[in-house]
Amino acid sequence: MKYFSTNNPNHKVSLSEAVIKGLAPDNGLYMPERIPVLPKELIEKFSQMSFQEIGYAVIGALFSEDLSESQIRELVDHTLTFDAPLVEVEEDVYSLELFHGPTLAFKDFGARFCSKLMSMLVEKSSKTLRVLVATSGDTGSAVANGFLGVEGVEVIILFPKGKVSPLQEKQFTTLGQNITALEVDGVFDDCQTLVKQAFLDADLNKKLLLTSANSINIARWIPQCLYYFYAYSRLLKNGKKVVFAVPSGNFGNLGAGILAERMGLPVDHFVAATNVNKIVPDYLQGAGFQPQPSIQTVSNSMDVGNPSNFPRLGSLYRGDENVFREKVKGYFYDDEETVQAIQKVQPQGYTLDPHGAVGYLGLKEFRNEYPGYVGVFLETAHPGKFRDVVEEALGEKLILPERLAAFLEGEKKVIELGKSFEEFKEFLEGLD
Repeated sequence: MKYFSTNNPNHKVSLSEAVIKGLAPDNGLYMPERIPVLPKELIEKFSQMSFQEIGYAVIGALFSEDLSESQIRELVDHTLTFDAPLVEVEEDVYSLELFHGPTLAFKDFGARFCSKLMSMLVEKSSKTLRVLVATSGDTGSAVANGFLGVEGVEVIILFPKGKVSPLQEKQFTTLGQNITALEVDGVFDDCQTLVKQAFLDADLNKKLLLTSANSINIARWIPQCLYYFYAYSRLLKNGKKVVFAVPSGNFGNLGAGILAERMGLPVDHFVAATNVNKIVPDYLQGAGFQPQPSIQTVSNSMDVGNPSNFPRLGSLYRGDENVFREKVKGYFYDDEETVQAIQKVQPQGYTLDPHGAVGYLGLKEFRNEYPGYVGVFLETAHPGKFRDVVEEALGEKLILPERLAAFLEGEKKVIELGKSFEEFKEFLEGLD
């Protein structure tokens, strides 16, 4: 299997190069040249199969030309060590809980897969692999914990000062070992720009072996399709059409759902639900794709003004904007609406985090416009990760899971950085 750049379909590389480079030299994102379609009969059998068995089938279809059967099983077994249960919140409205991993966020799936695959691909390299990560919250903690202690790999995390929840910060600034945190005096988009500039800098790439573990990297992005297959296999459909509502910032998660649909998963529609950083909902309503400076909200992991995975969405729909806008509906919500959703759902016995609340609102709005669907919204992080917002909304204290509370005991260690590329480049050159 070859992987092409979204900026140039004729630029194709191997799996190893796509994973290690992360970003194409023309600033495009890598995509598989062929998307395998699973037999309908196999997808129907997924309801009798375990999460891991579904993983072997899906990852096998995507990677069997490059990895052995034993490597595929090792990758899946390393990734899927925790469940992703479906919880019924209301009639025909389900939460897909993706926060049962080590850092209690959906990105644990992709980060664990990515770290394992990278370690397989760089086993024979004499150079240290340096993983650059921009984060608005959960990516940093998931990648840091996924790569912690991996030999031959150093992780450098860039995060915007004062714009990540205190608990999220603790999850990646207290680890030490092969994890370094850079506190950038800017917003998430500044962090993301610095990372992209580093990948495109010829001098840096001659000296250092650089890669990314953001969802721009196919090794982080692709495995997220697994929980869509799993959720569908466990969903009580009663003959109704299925819609997935995805709280969205950089749009890797939604892209992974569309990848699953392209592979044969019978999902009828997707909902792209955002906060007031509504670049993609505006696009889906007929506007051009117009990146904007990001706006800070209570759902901070989605505070993205220039979604880096947007080109993948277009690629998955073969550049057909009409099909894209037909299959994906976009809605956005402000902080007040987000908090009200948390308050509304709590009496039903379910606690939403701010991102899950946005997904829930998107699903409800879609079902009001298009009745007769059974819907799943993605609950992407444990509400305890956004403790201040949720406790203020509900007027009561949250009980944190033990492994989440343990992070609060660590000492924050960061290196402060401005948002100029020259300063970042100087830091990276000092690592060599």
